[in-house]
Amino acid sequence: MSRLAQGLTRTPFYVLTGGLAVIFLYPIIWTAISSVSAQPGSNQVSGFGFGNYETVVNYQAGLWTYLGNSLVISATAVVVTLVASTFGGYAFARFSFPGKNVLFLLTLAILMVPYATLLIPLMTWLKAIHLNNSLIGVGLVLAVFQLPFATFMMRISFEAVPKEMEEAALVDGCGSFGALRRVLLFAVKPGLITVGLFAFLAAWNDFMVPLFLVGGDNQPLPLAMVNMRQQVMGVIDYGATQAGVVILTVPCIFLFLVLQRHYVNGFMSGALKG
Repeated sequence: MSRLAQGLTRTPFYVLTGGLAVIFLYPIIWTAISSVSAQPGSNQVSGFGFGNYETVVNYQAGLWTYLGNSLVISATAVVVTLVASTFGGYAFARFSFPGKNVLFLLTLAILMVPYATLLIPLMTWLKAIHLNNSLIGVGLVLAVFQLPFATFMMRISFEAVPKEMEEAALVDGCGSFGALRRVLLFAVKPGLITVGLFAFLAAWNDFMVPLFLVGGDNQPLPLAMVNMRQQVMGVIDYGATQAGVVILTVPCIFLFLVLQRHYVNGFMSGALKG
């Protein structure tokens, strides 16, 4: 009887989570099925098959070129975001200096600046350092947009680490940088993974920044997929578009499934502080 009562108590939870799962999984499943289905104006003329994927693979410079571009952009954004936010978060969490809180608020205030208004100054900046129309330049711009949130995440991650760990490293002869490298980086690993995953997803799926900054064979996959949508006489190849969406989605799902435990711990680190 107790098991029955327990099951009835948890029924609303199962119904709610099941309903949310259906809502979130349905678009993904529908896209995956559509990518192998016959679509008007597509390379898959009948039944199920991989004709739509062939269209994506053979589009202009080729799928692997666009995937490589996306990988370079994402890797640049992740590395720059992790390095800058780690040092910034460590400084805000562990050091006291005049105007620290004001500077931190100004850093977060960047989140309130409209996305598009920063593109023109950043384009001018990239041209000045000779990185316009380059994959590295796009990665740097995307890292700039990620840094306010990333710095906030790393600050609360460092603040969640007991100061005794750092003090023990300092007593053993480490300097501040040595304590960070030898001790604290391992303690804030969930925060690093969370920041890195966020930066990767934002850079991997971004369309607006590459649209303004690169063209031709330097296009990442999202921009190439948008350009591929229209065929002769304005007919949209929905099958190839769905196939491109699946290709874009698979790395994101894989990374999230592999890193989900650290991802959740990274968000919980600030909540569990103290």
